[in-house]
Amino acid sequence: MIVITNPSAIANEISVIDSLFEEGLSLLHIRKPGFSEVEIAKFIHEIKQEHRANLVLHNHHEIAADFGVNRIHFSETEREKNDFTISENSILSTSTHSIEDFNALENCFEYAFLSPVFTSISKENYSPKTNLFEDLMQRINFNTKVVALGGIHSANIEKSLQNGFNDVALLGTIWNSPNPIKNFKLCQKIALSLLA
Repeated sequence: MIVITNPSAIANEISVIDSLFEEGLSLLHIRKPGFSEVEIAKFIHEIKQEHRANLVLHNHHEIAADFGVNRIHFSETEREKNDFTISENSILSTSTHSIEDFNALENCFEYAFLSPVFTSISKENYSPKTNLFEDLMQRINFNTKVVALGGIHSANIEKSLQNGFNDVALLGTIWNSPNPIKNFKLCQKIALSLLA
């Protein structure tokens, strides 16, 4: 299961992140579009060193190697520019918003988000334009894992994983919750029971 950071800084964020890893979080996507290179570096530095291999960097890819981070995420825009300045050891992921874009991905991506699956919890007025479960019936790219993103919470993880998605990514259900760790553990329990 994947968790994506809140786009802006929030209270006790690093403490929550460390707790998520202690509860078994596999990957944390650091997506802070407004952060400078220095702010991203400071943010990574504050996360416990033993979790660095489980971090995925969305911005300021050039500093990833300085922190031993070898997972790099490309937005749809960056991917379309073909702006791949990464080391050969990097593990890549990307974002897609249609099955056509997902099917057209190069084989270099380990997984890709496909979103929004449901109405977003964290973004206002961000809802699916098509039924992505129906669209997944047209999947021809099986080299890249497809990860459900957008409105994912404990009540719809089962539907996502039973209808073609390989994994799920959480954002709003973690950071918009009064108890992010409890929410994560509930989602994780459901996902693990289906992926076991």
